[in-house]
Amino acid sequence: MIRLRAPAKVNLGLEVLGRREDGYHEIRTILSTIDFCDELTFEGTDSGIQLTTTDPALGTGQENLVVRAASLLAEASGYRGGAAIHLEKRVPSGKGLGGGSSDAAATLVALDRLWRTRASSSDLHRLAARIGMDVPFFLYGGTALAVARGDEVYPLQMPFDLSIALILPDFSISTAEAYDNLRLTKREAGLKLPHLAWNLPEARVGLLELVNDLERAAGGRFDSIQEYKKLLLDLGATSSMMSGSGSSVFGIFHDEASAGSAARSLGLRGIRAIATRTLSYGAYRAERLSQLSTLPRERAIEP
Repeated sequence: MIRLRAPAKVNLGLEVLGRREDGYHEIRTILSTIDFCDELTFEGTDSGIQLTTTDPALGTGQENLVVRAASLLAEASGYRGGAAIHLEKRVPSGKGLGGGSSDAAATLVALDRLWRTRASSSDLHRLAARIGMDVPFFLYGGTALAVARGDEVYPLQMPFDLSIALILPDFSISTAEAYDNLRLTKREAGLKLPHLAWNLPEARVGLLELVNDLERAAGGRFDSIQEYKKLLLDLGATSSMMSGSGSSVFGIFHDEASAGSAARSLGLRGIRAIATRTLSYGAYRAERLSQLSTLPRERAIEP
């Protein structure tokens, strides 16, 4: 059996340049994994993909990215066995935190080990991109610049962890609707994220200037998003923004104590919030290697 944590992410800014010929949008975003995770367990079976989950609202068929990832890996590798997968769901859906994408990436990595498919990094990346735009990022974790559709990922070395208070609203925002509502006015020369990406030692200053272009496409939820941002700033955040297409909103604080205090204060007001921190590439990689080492390759299930 393999057990893996699947961390959520936040977007440290998101800029949308325009619509591509393939119908997707050209974006620039800095993604960072955070210490807020789903947890998955994987066991080999004779055939088929069986998924169970603690979230009764989630489907357990091909509409679930975990099942889709397992099916794609089996198809690509010619593996004839199966897997029983259990998903302990903690990261809420529809909040712009990439929970489903992270679960899918964890599935590719875990089943590659369990099934001994020995897929290369480029093979896993190609499969991940077929599942969803955020999925390739979660193969690497840490902090990364994502460009094109979001599936071209360039790992970055963030010189420090960020302490975060994260608001989880009781409403969701459709990614497709957010992009449809967006009025595109930016040009490549006006983008700030690529500059920040290559100047991360000064990132604490640069983060103050970043924005998420999808905030203004939040439709009827725009005012709520802005109010949550103001609450975080009033509680001491140095900057705040919506993550991804929303609806979660996070604030960056000077330290863990300040983030924790803000989350508790929000909770007293009836607002669901947690305190967390970003996970560096080193921490992400070390944890994943430790978890995968519970099943050495020579003991893995044969197809």
